[in-house]
Amino acid sequence: MRETIAVLGTGVIGHSVALLCAEKGFNVKMYGPNVEALELGFKGIDGDLDRLVKENKTDESGRRDIRDRISGVTTTKEVADGVDFVIECLPENLELKQKFYKELDELCPKEIILSSSTSGLSPTAMAETATKHPERIVVAHFWNPPHLVPLVEVVPGEKTSEEVVDKTCQWMEKIDRVPVRMKKECLGFIGNRLQFALLREALYIVEQGYADIEAVDKTVEYSFARRLPVTGPIKSADLGGLDTFSKISNYLFKDLCNYDESFEMLEDLVAQEKFGTKSREGFYKWNDENLQSIQLKRAQLLNEFLQRDAQVK
Repeated sequence: MRETIAVLGTGVIGHSVALLCAEKGFNVKMYGPNVEALELGFKGIDGDLDRLVKENKTDESGRRDIRDRISGVTTTKEVADGVDFVIECLPENLELKQKFYKELDELCPKEIILSSSTSGLSPTAMAETATKHPERIVVAHFWNPPHLVPLVEVVPGEKTSEEVVDKTCQWMEKIDRVPVRMKKECLGFIGNRLQFALLREALYIVEQGYADIEAVDKTVEYSFARRLPVTGPIKSADLGGLDTFSKISNYLFKDLCNYDESFEMLEDLVAQEKFGTKSREGFYKWNDENLQSIQLKRAQLLNEFLQRDAQVK
C-alpha cells in the first residue's frame, strides 16, 4: 500500500513540497484552511507540472498520475487520518504553528513524525504546546523551490529523539532530497545564517557606495557562485590555502559589516510595499517578461544540477 504524506500549507513552499512528494510516488494530502487556499495551491502545482511537461521531465500521462496523487483537505482530522509522515509548511508564525502541533499531537498516533519546514523558528519552541510527544517534532527545512533544490536541513529540538532525526533523514532520502543533519538548533540553521551573512555584506557594499546593486549581484553570479556547487566555503578555503585565507581574514574581518539590525534601504522598500517580485518592484523592477525569464533560467540550471546528481549516483 502506497504511503501517505500530509503537507500543511499551499503557498510557495507547501505546494512545491506536495508536488515533489507526489512526483516521487507518494499519496499526498495538501492542507489549506479553506477552498480558496487549496485552489491557490493547485494552481501553483499545475503551473509547475506544465513546466515539467515542457521540459520533457514527464508526459501528459505522468502529469495526470502525479496530479491524481494529490488531494486537498481543510481540517486537521483529515490530515491525521491514515497519514504516515507530516510536513508543515505554514506561515512563519510561532503561535500558528504551535496551534497546529497541539492539534496534530492529539490526533496522530505517537509514532507519526511531525516535521516543520520553518526557515528558522525553534523546534523546541514549536514543541512547547505539544506536551505529550515533543520528541516527535523536528525541523525539515526545504529550500525554495523544493522540487528543484535537493537540500533539506534536519534540525532537532531539545526534546527531539535521535530516532526521529534518523527517520526524518530517511524520509527525505525517500523523496530524493539530500538531508543535512544538524547537531543542535540555532537561529536560521545553517543555510540562512550563511545566506543572510552574504546579504548583509552585499547591502553594506551598496550602502557605502563602493558599488551598485547590479555590480554586487554580478560579482557573485560570475565568480565564487560558479565554484560553490562543487566546493563549499570551508572546502574552498582548503583549496585556496589556509595560510592565504588566514592572512586575508586578519585584515578583512575587522572591515566587514557587523550591523545587528536591518538596513534602512531595505526597511524603506518594505514601508513602500515594494516587496520584490510579489509586488513587481524591490531592489529591481519586475514585469511578467523579466520575471518569467529569470524563473526559467533558474529552473533550467537547477534541473541541470539534478541531472548531474543523478549521474553521480
